[in-house]
Amino acid sequence: MSVIQRCSTRCAAGLLPVALITVSLAMGTPAPAPGGGTVLPVNSKVQGKTYAQWAAAYWQWAFGIPADTNPLTDTTGEFAAEGQSGSVWFVAGTFGDSQERSFVVPSGKKLFVPVFQSIFGSGVFDCEPTVPGVFCDVPTLQATAAANIGLPGEVLEVLIDGVAVQDVSGYRAASVEPFSVTYPDNSVVGVAAGTYFPQVEDGYWLMLSPMSPGQHTIEIHVFMPNTPSFGTVDFTLLDHVTVQH
Repeated sequence: MSVIQRCSTRCAAGLLPVALITVSLAMGTPAPAPGGGTVLPVNSKVQGKTYAQWAAAYWQWAFGIPADTNPLTDTTGEFAAEGQSGSVWFVAGTFGDSQERSFVVPSGKKLFVPVFQSIFGSGVFDCEPTVPGVFCDVPTLQATAAANIGLPGEVLEVLIDGVAVQDVSGYRAASVEPFSVTYPDNSVVGVAAGTYFPQVEDGYWLMLSPMSPGQHTIEIHVFMPNTPSFGTVDFTLLDHVTVQH
């Protein structure tokens, strides 16, 4: 069972499709700015990490934060800074619900934005120990994750400051190697604290260079029909972000 299936009945968790993200950046009084973050090529490396490695780091960040302050279930944006460090800022998705959030990002941060993605593995109700008696076979997990991505009829639309990102489906990154996640007490998916291995991911992500001071928008619309594990997915998220020194 995948995370989103389990949490459809408990907490609607797991797959983090994002249908609309609007990001406003400002220093002091917001002012329109002509440029936004550039989308880095999917084959590029940031701090020596590939897109897929950053995707694994995203899940490790998101699942490492207790439920009561977790950015994935945050309804206002007040917890967006939880666990953030370094030059890359993770923009939180949701657990399948629409939200509107406002938060502050320090200047000079690259943004790693989830568009549509899935995670399968030992810590998300697909195999042992969260599913006792089911062996964690990495190729099977990878195939399952891939089967829920890149389906006919998908809509992946991203606009940065009103300019469409071309070929969003080209920004797909899947696990080459499995990774672990470590849950704290009061984990966001309701499993016991501890480290769980293996996990795999597959999906669409955007790594953005730091945005210039001023007003910016990132708009994402995702419609994914008839995924094998999650059914039809169609979500909206609205984030207001202030970048300050």
